[in-house]
Amino acid sequence: VRLAESGGGLVQAGGSLRLSCAASGSIFSISVMGWYRQAPGKERELVASITNGGGTNYADSVKGRFTISRDNAKNTVYLQMNSLKPEDTAVYYCNAVVTLTTRSSTSYWGQGTQVTVFS
Repeated sequence: VRLAESGGGLVQAGGSLRLSCAASGSIFSISVMGWYRQAPGKERELVASITNGGGTNYADSVKGRFTISRDNAKNTVYLQMNSLKPEDTAVYYCNAVVTLTTRSSTSYWGQGTQVTVFS
């Protein structure tokens, strides 16, 4: 299984970015997809997650600014980030809990995409 991320970049504070992550491979289903981030010198933290039924969970620091969504038919998850702040600067990682065609389940990670917000 491969998770391909895109959409990171450099943006001024107050701006917006949209991250995408597409899963491919021997996928039977994906239960949860999410975005995590890791800033320099800090631990990786959950930003937002979404179940295959559409249930969402957000970190308090991004509530009201970020929106997670997914397209189950495309095995793709999105993160719309608005009103970005310098403290949102981090490497953002996509995560997916995948049930393979063999019916085993594993958590997979993307390679990460850099988001840099300058003031």
